[in-house]
Amino acid sequence: MAQWQKIKIRRESGEIVDAQAPVIISASRSTDIPAFYADWFFHRLKVGYSAWTNPFNGVKSFISYEKCRFIVFWSKNPEPLLGHLDELKEKNIGCYIQYTLNDYEKEGLEKGVPPLEKRIDTFKRLVDKLGQGRVIWRFDPLILTDQIGMDDLLGKVENIGDQLKGYTEKLVFSYADINLYKKVKANLEKSHVNYQEWRLAQMEEFAKKLSELNKKWHYQLATCGEKIDIERFGIQHNRCIDDDLMIRFAHHDKALMDFLGVEVKESLFGTEVVKKKDNRDKGQRQFCGCIVSKDIGEYNTCPHLCEYCYANASKEKAIENYRKHKTNPMGETITGK
Repeated sequence: MAQWQKIKIRRESGEIVDAQAPVIISASRSTDIPAFYADWFFHRLKVGYSAWTNPFNGVKSFISYEKCRFIVFWSKNPEPLLGHLDELKEKNIGCYIQYTLNDYEKEGLEKGVPPLEKRIDTFKRLVDKLGQGRVIWRFDPLILTDQIGMDDLLGKVENIGDQLKGYTEKLVFSYADINLYKKVKANLEKSHVNYQEWRLAQMEEFAKKLSELNKKWHYQLATCGEKIDIERFGIQHNRCIDDDLMIRFAHHDKALMDFLGVEVKESLFGTEVVKKKDNRDKGQRQFCGCIVSKDIGEYNTCPHLCEYCYANASKEKAIENYRKHKTNPMGETITGK
């Protein structure tokens, strides 16, 4: 994991403390900041810092935004970002959005998200605002239950994929690996969702059928954090926090390129990019390809309340923390503590 530069900051209380000053922010794998905490985040960005509580030891630390050059947003409903994106332009901070756009409406697995039609409209509005390539479609996770078979999933993916043609370049997906995540297993069982684990043969069959569908879309297909090798179907291993995308969208940002170890040469023939170091985040899962970033979210704070959630220990805990946030919505931490 990156050892970010440490700087001194002044808290709103007047206290001087040490803070990490990351160059790349992830907002967030731990909760849906764009959907529920966008106003909080952009306020903290303006203030210049926020606080974060370590989920393993409970220790509070501080994150300065002084050095921030790029933000990767993760969301199932990033519509609230539309009113804030100009603030990033003013600060010359780059961004793109990992937009999880699933369809589990009939089965009720994502009761807290807006209707699919509205979410697709939001996707298109964000692309119109940010430009092609900056909004990435995720169908994540692909979950099998007694109500959802493989062909059902393919139909759901096809329906959304048809509507996003011209608006996305990539589809990222993962196979739900439920037994690997105790919280996911417990949450599904508590809600009486009869899930099924993916078998290797099923994964390969799905990949083959998805690649056939993709002949009409021509999307880049990629898996997130998956061990399985399905490159023969044209499906790559993804980097969700991706230095190649950052180079594409922000190669003019010298501070960011210096951090990434990238040399950019401009000539009459165009832009030549030379990558001089491996930026992979060694602190992530074994098959995660993401580069280093600082995640500023906190677990047990997402009120989407998806049945398969890995970030909430329980729905009750998430609702309790969201209520705490509402009592101090611009506080140092997401929960207002």
